[in-house]
Amino acid sequence: MENDLLHNWEKKAADHQKLYKQYLNRADTKKALRALPGLHEEAVEKVDCLQCANCCKNYSPRFKTPDIKRIAKFLKMKEGVFIDTYLYIDSEGDYVLKSKPCPFLGADNYCSIYEVRPSDCSRFPYTDEDVLLKRPSLTLKNASFCPIVYYVMEKLVAVK
Repeated sequence: MENDLLHNWEKKAADHQKLYKQYLNRADTKKALRALPGLHEEAVEKVDCLQCANCCKNYSPRFKTPDIKRIAKFLKMKEGVFIDTYLYIDSEGDYVLKSKPCPFLGADNYCSIYEVRPSDCSRFPYTDEDVLLKRPSLTLKNASFCPIVYYVMEKLVAVK
Protein backbone atom coordinates (compact mmCIF):
# COMPACT_ATOMS: atom_id res chain seq x y z
CA MET A 1 0.00 0.00 0.00
CA GLU A 2 2.78 2.47 0.88
CA ASN A 3 4.41 1.79 -2.47
CA ASP A 4 1.04 2.63 -4.03
CA LEU A 5 1.19 6.03 -2.35
CA LEU A 6 4.49 6.86 -4.03
CA HIS A 7 3.54 5.23 -7.36
CA ASN A 8 2.97 7.99 -9.93
CA TRP A 9 3.41 10.57 -7.17
CA GLU A 10 4.18 13.48 -9.53
CA LYS A 11 0.74 13.27 -11.16
CA LYS A 12 -1.01 12.77 -7.84
CA ALA A 13 0.85 15.74 -6.32
CA ALA A 14 -0.27 17.92 -9.23
CA ASP A 15 -3.86 16.66 -8.93
CA HIS A 16 -3.90 17.29 -5.15
CA GLN A 17 -2.54 20.86 -5.09
CA LYS A 18 -5.99 22.33 -4.32
CA LEU A 19 -6.52 19.76 -1.53
CA TYR A 20 -3.11 20.60 -0.02
CA LYS A 21 -3.85 24.33 -0.20
CA GLN A 22 -7.18 23.85 1.57
CA TYR A 23 -5.49 21.74 4.25
CA LEU A 24 -2.69 24.27 4.81
CA ASN A 25 -5.22 27.11 5.11
CA ARG A 26 -7.25 25.36 7.81
CA ALA A 27 -4.78 22.98 9.47
CA ASP A 28 -4.87 22.45 13.21
CA THR A 29 -1.31 23.73 13.71
CA LYS A 30 -0.66 21.98 17.02
CA LYS A 31 -1.94 18.65 15.74
CA ALA A 32 0.04 18.96 12.49
CA LEU A 33 3.26 19.96 14.29
CA ARG A 34 2.94 16.92 16.57
CA ALA A 35 2.53 14.66 13.52
CA LEU A 36 5.36 16.12 11.40
CA PRO A 37 8.43 14.49 13.01
CA GLY A 38 6.97 10.99 12.67
CA LEU A 39 5.69 11.58 9.14
CA HIS A 40 9.05 13.08 8.15
CA GLU A 41 10.92 10.00 9.44
CA GLU A 42 8.45 7.69 7.68
CA ALA A 43 8.89 9.54 4.37
CA VAL A 44 12.69 9.68 4.61
CA GLU A 45 12.76 5.90 5.14
CA LYS A 46 10.71 5.37 1.97
CA VAL A 47 12.34 7.90 -0.37
CA ASP A 48 16.01 7.79 -1.34
CA CYS A 49 17.06 11.37 -2.03
CA LEU A 50 20.11 10.15 -3.95
CA GLN A 51 17.79 8.47 -6.46
CA CYS A 52 15.83 11.70 -6.92
CA ALA A 53 17.81 14.93 -6.39
CA ASN A 54 14.98 16.93 -8.01
CA CYS A 55 15.67 19.76 -5.59
CA CYS A 56 19.31 20.04 -6.70
CA LYS A 57 18.47 19.59 -10.37
CA ASN A 58 15.67 22.13 -10.66
CA TYR A 59 15.79 24.69 -7.87
CA SER A 60 18.23 26.83 -5.96
CA PRO A 61 18.50 27.35 -2.23
CA ARG A 62 19.05 30.83 -0.84
CA PHE A 63 22.67 31.50 -0.02
CA LYS A 64 22.80 33.60 3.15
CA THR A 65 25.96 35.45 4.21
CA PRO A 66 27.11 32.70 6.62
CA ASP A 67 26.58 30.11 3.85
CA ILE A 68 28.64 32.15 1.39
CA LYS A 69 31.47 32.64 3.89
CA ARG A 70 31.53 28.95 4.85
CA ILE A 71 31.35 27.58 1.29
CA ALA A 72 33.87 30.05 -0.14
CA LYS A 73 36.33 29.10 2.61
CA PHE A 74 35.72 25.40 1.95
CA LEU A 75 36.36 25.92 -1.79
CA LYS A 76 39.40 28.12 -1.02
CA MET A 77 37.84 31.03 -2.92
CA LYS A 78 37.39 34.66 -2.02
CA GLU A 79 33.74 35.37 -1.20
CA GLY A 80 33.42 37.84 -4.07
CA VAL A 81 34.81 35.32 -6.54
CA PHE A 82 32.43 32.65 -5.23
CA ILE A 83 29.48 35.03 -5.66
CA ASP A 84 30.58 36.13 -9.16
CA THR A 85 31.14 32.52 -10.23
CA TYR A 86 28.01 30.85 -8.89
CA LEU A 87 25.37 33.30 -7.67
CA TYR A 88 23.07 36.16 -8.62
CA ILE A 89 20.47 38.17 -6.70
CA ASP A 90 16.91 37.09 -7.51
CA SER A 91 13.71 39.16 -7.54
CA GLU A 92 13.28 38.62 -3.79
CA GLY A 93 16.76 39.98 -3.05
CA ASP A 94 18.28 36.59 -2.24
CA TYR A 95 21.50 35.13 -3.56
CA VAL A 96 20.65 32.03 -5.60
CA LEU A 97 22.48 29.83 -8.10
CA LYS A 98 23.05 31.08 -11.63
CA SER A 99 22.69 27.62 -13.13
CA LYS A 100 20.66 24.44 -12.91
CA PRO A 101 21.38 21.76 -11.95
CA CYS A 102 23.38 22.86 -8.94
CA PRO A 103 27.06 23.04 -9.94
CA PHE A 104 27.94 21.11 -6.77
CA LEU A 105 25.73 18.13 -7.70
CA GLY A 106 27.68 15.17 -9.03
CA ALA A 107 26.52 12.68 -11.67
CA ASP A 108 25.92 10.25 -8.78
CA ASN A 109 23.57 12.81 -7.12
CA TYR A 110 26.07 13.38 -4.30
CA CYS A 111 26.82 16.95 -3.23
CA SER A 112 30.48 17.99 -3.40
CA ILE A 113 29.95 20.59 -0.64
CA TYR A 114 27.59 18.51 1.50
CA GLU A 115 29.47 19.19 4.76
CA VAL A 116 29.15 22.96 4.26
CA ARG A 117 25.99 23.16 2.13
CA PRO A 118 23.61 26.13 2.54
CA SER A 119 21.24 25.99 5.49
CA ASP A 120 18.29 25.83 3.06
CA CYS A 121 19.75 22.56 1.74
CA SER A 122 20.35 21.04 5.16
CA ARG A 123 16.81 21.92 6.26
CA PHE A 124 15.08 20.83 3.06
CA PRO A 125 12.39 19.54 2.60
CA TYR A 126 11.12 21.28 5.78
CA THR A 127 8.77 18.38 6.53
CA ASP A 128 9.89 18.20 10.14
CA GLU A 129 9.42 21.87 10.98
CA ASP A 130 6.78 24.61 11.03
CA VAL A 131 7.92 26.04 7.68
CA LEU A 132 5.65 23.42 6.10
CA LEU A 133 2.65 25.22 7.62
CA LYS A 134 3.94 28.81 7.78
CA ARG A 135 4.90 29.03 4.10
CA PRO A 136 2.06 27.30 2.24
CA SER A 137 3.11 28.53 -1.22
CA LEU A 138 6.58 27.06 -0.69
CA THR A 139 5.08 23.78 0.55
CA LEU A 140 2.81 23.55 -2.50
CA LYS A 141 5.77 24.14 -4.84
CA ASN A 142 7.92 21.63 -2.94
CA ALA A 143 5.16 18.99 -3.07
CA SER A 144 5.23 19.24 -6.86
CA PHE A 145 8.86 18.08 -7.14
CA CYS A 146 9.80 16.39 -3.85
CA PRO A 147 8.34 12.96 -3.09
CA ILE A 148 9.00 13.45 0.63
CA VAL A 149 6.84 16.59 0.77
CA TYR A 150 4.20 14.85 -1.32
CA TYR A 151 4.23 11.85 1.05
CA VAL A 152 3.93 14.00 4.18
CA MET A 153 1.13 16.10 2.67
CA GLU A 154 -0.79 12.99 1.63
CA LYS A 155 -0.55 11.64 5.17
CA LEU A 156 -1.54 14.98 6.72
CA VAL A 157 -4.63 15.45 4.55
CA ALA A 158 -5.71 11.85 5.27
CA VAL A 159 -5.81 12.54 9.02
CA LYS A 160 -9.15 14.00 9.98
